[in-house]
Amino acid sequence: MSTKEIVQHVGALLDLAGVLVIAVGVAVATAVFAVRCARTRQVVAHYRAYRQGVGRAILLGLEFLVGGDIIRTVAVSPTFTSVGVLGLIVLVRTFLSFSLEVELDGRWPWQGRTPADRPSVGARPQR
Repeated sequence: MSTKEIVQHVGALLDLAGVLVIAVGVAVATAVFAVRCARTRQVVAHYRAYRQGVGRAILLGLEFLVGGDIIRTVAVSPTFTSVGVLGLIVLVRTFLSFSLEVELDGRWPWQGRTPADRPSVGARPQR
């Protein structure tokens, strides 16, 4: 097996991992949302947490998909055209990631958290 074939397979595996992360993340978030709604009968109260779960799954999946694109483009066919197409793909996915981050956290990724958002040292994780 040649190096190009190995790199192609690694890129395809990263793409598959990205799709699986998104699909499983959405399924888990939906199941948790359904259980919470069935338990409390309050859909609106759990909707934000559901959106955050779906958004996090999409963000993580996008990272895997970008990684697969980068590996295949740079290692297999580093032509000017393919690198340009990769740049556009990464630009669009980065915009989507930033948009999702703002949607989930209500702030830009480079903005610091407020002191109320930061866990204190030795604090127990929230449940």
